[in-house]
Amino acid sequence: MQKRVAVGCESPPEWIEAVMADFDSFLKDHADCERKASSMAMSFVAKFPDRVEILPELIDMAVEEMEHFRDVYKIMEKRGLLLNHSISQDEHMNLLLKLLRSGREERFMDRLILSLVETRGAEGFKKVYEALGEDDLKKFYQGLWASESRHGEIFTEMALRYFPETEVCDRLDWMISEETKIFLSLPVKVA
Repeated sequence: MQKRVAVGCESPPEWIEAVMADFDSFLKDHADCERKASSMAMSFVAKFPDRVEILPELIDMAVEEMEHFRDVYKIMEKRGLLLNHSISQDEHMNLLLKLLRSGREERFMDRLILSLVETRGAEGFKKVYEALGEDDLKKFYQGLWASESRHGEIFTEMALRYFPETEVCDRLDWMISEETKIFLSLPVKVA
């Protein structure tokens, strides 16, 4: 499959302005997102242990996301920031989860494709990287952007191991379109 997983629209300039104005809140939210991403990869392992072809990749991704969390936490420590006591609900993700079909196979495919949220995250990290002037942070977010931009495609490649390419591409196009509508309907906020 040569189709790239992409977002349907870019984050507005107001978003990066809000991030740069309250970078500490962004870091705390970023740490929460990395914890959730690691848990999501492991939830695939727990719910679909029979999908042995993708288990090693899922485990590697869970570890990589946990490493990202560790690295964000180190930045937070240097700034004297504490982790959020609880991870707040993400309205964007909650609305996306409502798009998932209910049959076991359909839901499996949709969950893999829904990992296009990784692509949305990468798009944000690219904007952060471009806006930062601080060398170490800039390098960190440049590396994250490169890493996270691959994740959406990895999950789509996993879907292609189990489902026909036309079905995956059609569902991916639909999900991107729906994600764009949801994204544009939500207020701009840092966390």
